[in-house]
Amino acid sequence: MSLSTSYDIRHNNITYVILIYLSPQLNNGGKNSLILPCEIAAKSVVPAIKAVVAKQLVENYSLKQNQVAEILGISQSAVSKYTRHIRGHVIEISDIEEIQPLINEMTNLLVNGPPTRTQLLTLFCQTCTIIRKKGLMCQFCQKTDQKIKKEECKFCLTYDPFRK
Repeated sequence: MSLSTSYDIRHNNITYVILIYLSPQLNNGGKNSLILPCEIAAKSVVPAIKAVVAKQLVENYSLKQNQVAEILGISQSAVSKYTRHIRGHVIEISDIEEIQPLINEMTNLLVNGPPTRTQLLTLFCQTCTIIRKKGLMCQFCQKTDQKIKKEECKFCLTYDPFRK
């Protein structure tokens, strides 16, 4: 397989770019890779959070998809895909109780005023940290580097950027 070959998997209402799975083999012959947890989160956790926020804005605030798109700075098509579970559901997070207050605060800030960038980034990163501590990204990290063992890699499970 050449590096120029790209794949897009669409099954079980999940869209995921497989290139991140193949990156160790494509980039360095299967040796250790430096795919960071934040890179994995950008492809799995971030879209999941955006999907939950978009769905909440549509359902709880009765906003139209184009209004949600404007608030989130994304296309109406992206909002539609988030709300129909076509995008943003590689990791299912809607049933994680610990993130609900953060999601609620994010949506309240988005609806009731222009939030500061720092406010949104802080809430977003806190939400991502909780999801990572649940071990929901481990399967994707293992696919990027088969040498990673969940039992041995405790970075996402123990690292807390908000702990002082």
